Amino acid sequence: MSSVYLTHNLPTTVPATPTPQQLERMRPIRLLALDVDGVMTNGQLQFNADGSESKSFNTLDGHGIKLIQASGVQVAIITGRQSTMVTQRAQALNIKWVVQGREDKLQALAELIQECHLSWSQVAYCGDDLPDLPAIRKAGLGISVPNAPEYVRHHADWITHTHGGLGAVREITDTLMQAQGTWTACINHYLYNHRVTPTTPSTAS
Repeated sequence: MSSVYLTHNLPTTVPATPTPQQLERMRPIRLLALDVDGVMTNGQLQFNADGSESKSFNTLDGHGIKLIQASGVQVAIITGRQSTMVTQRAQALNIKWVVQGREDKLQALAELIQECHLSWSQVAYCGDDLPDLPAIRKAGLGISVPNAPEYVRHHADWITHTHGGLGAVREITDTLMQAQGTWTACINHYLYNHRVTPTTPSTAS
């Protein structure tokens, strides 16, 4: 039986301030497409006694996905592997666009863009390996992670400070929201829109 593990590790580094050029690329983004292994996870696969596969997902990443969805940016998953755990995780996060078993990630992303009626400049893609390279290079904002090989990172417009599976996706979502001016409203919602409701003391003896 497959397992999904959730972790709550804090990002290991503080994200650097994006350059003006990176901010310019971030502002029009309306779709964030993510690879899974090495981006949403640390890239490791665990195999159970029955031969099924297990992956670990980060809860900070998950909440970041929910926040950026609420801000109006759609999220998609494009992965070369087939996994019921990815399906479960996507369902839990209300990710509508889930493409599995596709090594031709550029073509898969192009099909998503057409379905969403977007342009390439409105799309960010994050990946960590050679099958991701065409999509990283074509997207309006190509993103990679520190755990990716140097020859993949070399082609990215932006590299997160945080490793895949340890909060990299959260770094991406937070930074995109800051660039698009939706982050302050998000923070204020949590600071000022939550109140403790007074309860009536119990009269039971």
